Amino acid sequence: MSEDSSALLSRLQQLQCHFTWDLKLDVDLETLSTRLQIDIEFHQSLCKGAGCFYSLLAYVRYLQDQREEALSLLNQSEETIRERHGDESEKRLIVTYGDMAWLKYHDGDFAQSQSYCQRVEDILVKYPTGSSGSLLPEVYGEQGWAYFKVSRSSLSKAIDCFHKALEVQTHDTEWNTGYAITLFCREQWFLENKQEDEESQATKQLRFALEITPNNAVLQSMLGLKLAVYKKYEGADDLVKMALENDPDNPHVIRHSGNYLLNRNRPDEAIDVFERGLKRGTQLSSFNYQLAMCYKQKKIDEQHSNREEVRKWRRICISHLKESVKRKRPFVRAWADLALLYAEEGDMSRAEETFQYCLEKLPEVEEERVCQIVHQRYGDFHHYHRRNEAQAIAHYTKGLLIPLKKYEWKQCAKQLKQIADRRLARNQGDGEALALLGQVARAQGDSKEAAEFYEEALNYDEDNEEYLSALFDLCLELQ
Repeated sequence: MSEDSSALLSRLQQLQCHFTWDLKLDVDLETLSTRLQIDIEFHQSLCKGAGCFYSLLAYVRYLQDQREEALSLLNQSEETIRERHGDESEKRLIVTYGDMAWLKYHDGDFAQSQSYCQRVEDILVKYPTGSSGSLLPEVYGEQGWAYFKVSRSSLSKAIDCFHKALEVQTHDTEWNTGYAITLFCREQWFLENKQEDEESQATKQLRFALEITPNNAVLQSMLGLKLAVYKKYEGADDLVKMALENDPDNPHVIRHSGNYLLNRNRPDEAIDVFERGLKRGTQLSSFNYQLAMCYKQKKIDEQHSNREEVRKWRRICISHLKESVKRKRPFVRAWADLALLYAEEGDMSRAEETFQYCLEKLPEVEEERVCQIVHQRYGDFHHYHRRNEAQAIAHYTKGLLIPLKKYEWKQCAKQLKQIADRRLARNQGDGEALALLGQVARAQGDSKEAAEFYEEALNYDEDNEEYLSALFDLCLELQ
């Protein structure tokens, strides 16, 4: 490397852009590309334009070795930013120019690369941050969107970026929108702030962001979902209705509004909404999966009355799940649902094969909730279809020990308790059944009751090392 190119590389490494942010993608490039194209189409109604998504998509195209398209997208980014922000464009172009400098460098056009470096440096001289370690809010904002889009594991970084942008530009619509969306996703994805007494941080931020942009349909649909948590159904219904009126074709609005309707046990209305998403032709797996969940609910509603209807809804559900796993690989949660439906159809070998595929893929799954779902579904398979109680207990226990207090966790606890109660009704001295109750009580946070169950279990199986160890740990907790 020549002295000149070495000096240029040093300048490039000082830039704030997608090439220097160490973005760790946890989604395949084609899926990310599809999502970003949807965001570009609908971001103008979300806040103030799609410049940041053009830049991120350009970086994706660079990773896909499509440099001509990457260059075209960066040009579109600059054009969009200038159209949307006019005299305020310069600060918004820092990231786009940084990406352009890197792209030109990788193409061997060092002169153009230096030119874009100089543009960034000139803007930073014109708009100093006042601190060597801080960035302009426009850069923090674009960095926030990038972290949010590429990886769930970067969500906390995205939240922090939007928060820093808002410390300087308190009422900026885009940063408030980004902050509200990322807080909402943290609570949805990681099951935080599920209490029903005091509104969560995301709920409060969604309200504030909607005060600034009252017709933002994405925020309306998200706030509708949050209000339902607090059983404020009238306000939630109004928000979801407004969201569907304001931006009926927006995939984000469709997803959140449809989920709200499904959670409210209104599957027919939810089906109408999700079908609209499919008709748009977006190649996302989520609408097929969500439609499958709607038909699953219809199947459950008919479970004790109409066998023909049950079979019909089950087959439609299977059809949508098959389509969803084609579009997203590996879609482990959908495969687990599909496996259980195969068992309901009586195809045990296919169900077992599908569950084995799920278990093989679990090491690749970062979401604990999905791991929990797989074990809960596999436990149901052994319990209801194989009549293998030992295996059912093993998988319900694995699901129970994943610390997420969501539906599947409660189901694992419920099933283990039912198994234990049934065994104790036959034999009050069943030590394993008593230990199961101890395990459930401990998972539910009742150490005192758990210790009592393990003590009783040891009365019937006094040398059991597992029970002794659990009781020892519980005694330490109680101290």
